[in-house]
Amino acid sequence: MRAVADLDLCQAHQMCQSEAPDVFGFDPAADRVVVLRPGLTEADRAAVTRAVAYCPAFALTLVEED
Repeated sequence: MRAVADLDLCQAHQMCQSEAPDVFGFDPAADRVVVLRPGLTEADRAAVTRAVAYCPAFALTLVEED
């Protein structure tokens, strides 16, 4: 699985960073989210799922890979 951020939708609320700080960061110069680790482990699932759910701009996606 991997985390994907749509930078066109991101409104820099930083909710994702508070839910999954090891996966999501923030670029103050761009005023946008940064995906620090796009490839995720099963241990990341709960935090990233919360980050996706709580994103007010719906800018995050958790993609399941085969």
